[in-house]
Amino acid sequence: MRILIVEDDDRVARALEAFLGRSGYATVRAADGAAALGMLGADTEVVLLDLGLPDIDGVDLCRRIRGRSEVPIVIVTARNQVAERIKGLRAGADDFVVKPYDVHELLARIEAVTRRSRPMRPEADARVLLHDGHVDIDLVARQVLVDGTAIDLTRKEFDIVAVLARYPGVAVPKERLIREVWNTDWRGFGHSLEVHVGAIRKKTGVRGVIETVRGVGYRLAGS
Repeated sequence: MRILIVEDDDRVARALEAFLGRSGYATVRAADGAAALGMLGADTEVVLLDLGLPDIDGVDLCRRIRGRSEVPIVIVTARNQVAERIKGLRAGADDFVVKPYDVHELLARIEAVTRRSRPMRPEADARVLLHDGHVDIDLVARQVLVDGTAIDLTRKEFDIVAVLARYPGVAVPKERLIREVWNTDWRGFGHSLEVHVGAIRKKTGVRGVIETVRGVGYRLAGS
């Protein structure tokens, strides 16, 4: 996921970039409105928007971004008046976070707006085929089939497969898998994740069905 951070305060921006990077997100930063409009692209998945920018009021910028794109916008600002929140939401923002904020709450809000913006997949398309058709993942029926035979996966094991299937061909960071499957940022679940991945590999019997991407996380092979 690529997050556009629109923030003129260097210290705040650096801290936010570091936290989101550790959480498995790619970020770019714009220090003013003009730069933000120039950086906004088809690969931008979330905009974190400060309202106090040097060249344009953030509410006006929010309105311009919404005129160009349906990208989720989370306003992150020290303005805490109800009137400011109403203006931001009416300008097209999806959420509003007041500084100072807890970074984990901000992360949860980012995930919430991206889930809401993610289009529902038709049931006919909610299948992922791997390894030349040997492995079939059915996201609706919550089944993994190998050569047509259903594999008995636990709920957590299937949840891991489902997260990987939502990002075809992409190395998914361990932190994101833990967050989406266990609903926590606690890294103590790293060993549990490894155990579950090992169980999935053993049960499918397909060599390399889940690839380890060193220093990052895991990827579905052939997806």
